[in-house]
Amino acid sequence: MRKLNFYEFSKTLPILFLFLLVACGSSHEEKSDTENIEATGEIIAELTSPPFAPKPIGSRPARKVIVDMEILEQEMEMANGVSYIYWTFGGTVPGSFIRTRLGDEVEFTLKNHPENKLPHNIDLHAVTGPGGGATSSFVAPGHEITFSFKTLNPGLYVYHCATAPVGMHIANGMYGLILVEPPGGLPLVDKEFYVMQGDFYTKGNHGDPGLQPFDMQKAVDEDADYVVFNGNTHALVGDDALTANVGETIRLFVGNGGPNLTSAFHVIGEIFDRVHVEGGDLVNHNVQTTNIPPGGAAMVEFEVEAPGTLVLVDHAIFRAFNKGALGMLKVEGSENSKVYSGTIQEGIYQPEGGTIQEMPGAGPAPAQPTAASLDERIDLGKQIYAQTCLACHQAEGQGIPSAFPPLANSDFLNADVDRAIGIVLHGLSGEITVNGSTYNSVMTAQTLSDEEVANVLTYVYNSWGNNGTEVTPVMVTRVKSSH
Repeated sequence: MRKLNFYEFSKTLPILFLFLLVACGSSHEEKSDTENIEATGEIIAELTSPPFAPKPIGSRPARKVIVDMEILEQEMEMANGVSYIYWTFGGTVPGSFIRTRLGDEVEFTLKNHPENKLPHNIDLHAVTGPGGGATSSFVAPGHEITFSFKTLNPGLYVYHCATAPVGMHIANGMYGLILVEPPGGLPLVDKEFYVMQGDFYTKGNHGDPGLQPFDMQKAVDEDADYVVFNGNTHALVGDDALTANVGETIRLFVGNGGPNLTSAFHVIGEIFDRVHVEGGDLVNHNVQTTNIPPGGAAMVEFEVEAPGTLVLVDHAIFRAFNKGALGMLKVEGSENSKVYSGTIQEGIYQPEGGTIQEMPGAGPAPAQPTAASLDERIDLGKQIYAQTCLACHQAEGQGIPSAFPPLANSDFLNADVDRAIGIVLHGLSGEITVNGSTYNSVMTAQTLSDEEVANVLTYVYNSWGNNGTEVTPVMVTRVKSSH
């Protein structure tokens, strides 16, 4: 093929520029047209729990779609003998699947169950607007809130909680998928399933029994104890495996709630005929493994041509066999020797479990700075406050109404310094009254050294109208030993 010289190439630039203008203009016009699609009539959204998806949209016109979703904080099983307090949209992890079409007007009511301990909200990646709806949906326990949005872009999108600390809310299971189908709907397949990966961080190691608390430091370090499909290690295996028949076409709506790890999604024994990359319009064909980032999704489609058990994995393979990211699709039907022949042996692919192993360290951690004066303690404490406390209690200690109590000019804080130290060390749940207002949320225990606790509390006590107490490491050690 002959290469263009510079003169010939320069003559093509106006044409290329015109093409880009037309393309960009077309894209803008399409979105503008979507904004003007009239939603006629009203329907109640069909919400489904994983691994099931609602019925396809088909050719229905744009409607006003009513979505009613409740947040539930509840104990459920993570693995055999292991339980966990999940925070959920609709009582499941992932949350209820929402199915819409382009141009729908969605009226979304989010309810926070009165027995919950924490405020929550929802950020839907399908929403064009501040926070994806998060800024309009902050809701305290026992309350509900309604907001609306129009679906402007087709695709498969993640939704999640975005209340501070955002990572903790997502890590406890607060995510799901919302599908926006194009006009006329997606091509029909025989079966559709809803699968979503998430990484979980517990105080105990993988397999340690009992009710396992969330471990913030492991989450920050991205050191997951469990990486699972649909909320636990056994959601898609054994009697709960997905099922299909030879010759059927399968569509998997696959999401990744994260909060940290990218999924290398693969089905052992199949090749994806079509992959909607990142849940959008781009379609790849004949794909073995597709990457799904945290907060991302993909639609994968394939036909099952032979019987047997296909295995869903995150092909970062230790996650599959040692941390739980493994599911099964059991295919029944007549053998097809043209496609595959051989002995079918069940039970080859099973979770292996195993503990977290560590390599010898390269040396001790750097020594922590030690305050030599009150001013130094306040300065060091200000840094810790910005890293640890600011999201909930805000820059000026004002807190968040109905959610997190104020630290500024706080009668509760100033009344008892030992109590304040104990709360930082051990956390607090239950009802308290601060400056005449009642709060019933959760303060998590902070993984800080005695020096750091002293510094951050000294900063708080010497800010925003509080009583000027200097908290020392000796005071922190005394409270810790008396607990």
